[in-house]
Amino acid sequence: MRKLVFITNELPDVAYRFLRLQYAVTWNKRQLTESQLASKVKPFHAILTTLADPVTEKVLLAAPRLKCVANCAVGYNNIDLKAARTRRIWVTNTPDVLTEATADTAWALLLACARRVPEGDRIVRAGKFKGAHPLMLLGVDLHEKTLGIFGFGRIGKAVARRGRGWAMKVIYYQRHRESLAVERRYNAHCVSFETLLKSSDFLSVNSPLTPETRGRFTATEFRKMKPTAIFINTGRGATHREKDLAEALQKGWIYSAGLDVYEMEPRVEKRLLKLQNCTLLPHIGSATVETRNAMAFLAAENIHAVLSGRRPKTPVFSL
Repeated sequence: MRKLVFITNELPDVAYRFLRLQYAVTWNKRQLTESQLASKVKPFHAILTTLADPVTEKVLLAAPRLKCVANCAVGYNNIDLKAARTRRIWVTNTPDVLTEATADTAWALLLACARRVPEGDRIVRAGKFKGAHPLMLLGVDLHEKTLGIFGFGRIGKAVARRGRGWAMKVIYYQRHRESLAVERRYNAHCVSFETLLKSSDFLSVNSPLTPETRGRFTATEFRKMKPTAIFINTGRGATHREKDLAEALQKGWIYSAGLDVYEMEPRVEKRLLKLQNCTLLPHIGSATVETRNAMAFLAAENIHAVLSGRRPKTPVFSL
């Protein structure tokens, strides 16, 4: 009898086309709540999920045959890892393949904030552009400024590499310092968290969500940043406190912010929606055709490995 695989949400069809050659695949193409998901997973040996899917203990307990949860994302905070490990269910993610696309998104936000691109677009669309003016929409330079990176993993390094084009000084903060060889490769220097806050002209958050990074950026941290600083988050929204960020932008503690992720996603702090100095994207960091196809295929490969009795390519933990 063929093993059963459940795809929980809309994804590039490359995953379905690969998996259906080996397994009986059910493809759900709409968002499910926790209860709806729990009611559907009972017969399945593997599920392919997205960050939007709440794979809680309740869901895992409802699937006695489950061997693998393959998340089509680099993050996995939507999955109860403790419950999965207890039941010896493999959990996998899709690192590496989305690194460059997400770094591009961080830079898209950085440039948009620095040069006030969304504001300019709105002026032109509203018919308010009456000709160039020497004081219209003055932004800030990037050349030779300091790029600070919170979380110097794959994506953080890719963000740093892009700073070379502007001859930027790169500083970073994370729990463990990189080797001197890595620092030389990226022309980056490890600094304290306090120095990161005080010295960064542009501060890019690229860390995973952990107990240590949750709520790391609050009013206290924003007040320590330069009033000309730009805050970018393409990592995890819960690393910043959104109400505090709104206050920082309103009171001029920092110059601007660009977000692709949100603290209570998909809900967004209402004050941010009204601020001109805040650029907002709908969590599209890895949203390119090539990258999303690669993510979906890697998730499918992980499922195939587990159901074939092998170790998955990119496990979140070891069993």
